[in-house]
Amino acid sequence: MYRTSTGLFLLLLLLFIVQGCATFRTELGGRFTQPTELNYGAEKVSVLFVFSHLRQTTGYDAIPKLDSKRRVVSGFYDIFNDALSELNNIESYATFTNYASDVNEPERRALRDSLVDVHDFVMEIEFRRTKSFAKHFLGSLFSTLLVTILPIPYTESYSVTLDVYGSEGHLIKRYNRDASTRKWVQALLIFVYPFHPEKRKMEEIYVDFLHDIFRQIETEKVLALN
Repeated sequence: MYRTSTGLFLLLLLLFIVQGCATFRTELGGRFTQPTELNYGAEKVSVLFVFSHLRQTTGYDAIPKLDSKRRVVSGFYDIFNDALSELNNIESYATFTNYASDVNEPERRALRDSLVDVHDFVMEIEFRRTKSFAKHFLGSLFSTLLVTILPIPYTESYSVTLDVYGSEGHLIKRYNRDASTRKWVQALLIFVYPFHPEKRKMEEIYVDFLHDIFRQIETEKVLALN
């Protein structure tokens, strides 16, 4: 009896240790489907990119919260730098990221205002990550009770809104994209995980967001001085 109990305990412990997961993503909602038309001959312009990264657990957070520097998606600025290749008439640019702490830092707010004044265009880019508190709580509960024998899904939604403003502060164009990931948790998925890690799927979504919108901006010649 003792050996049976010990064996069962070790089996349960092993299942927790090798708990695996695999993440899959949806296609991009609102994707730009027209052929890209490069804007090589356009006059060179300067652009300020203002980023906001918001996160909300619905049913738990009352409002979306701005991410801190440490919580911005890993490798984001590499992703942004790669997507800039879609825009061919940018001569110079600057970036600014909004943080909740800016409320208590007038110097940073003043810096942002000064950057707006010296650029031809401003792109305000807001990223949102949303998940359901109830679904994640119940999923975690069932996953624990079932010792990860059955696969449990966890869904997270992603969206981006990009507003292009002219030098006088008027809105020129707004763009929206969305996608989601579903992470399945089960012990045996440890063998699938190396091919579908969550980090890679998140990065793929951000890459698609920026490349697709920048490609549409390039084709529509939005960054053109009148």
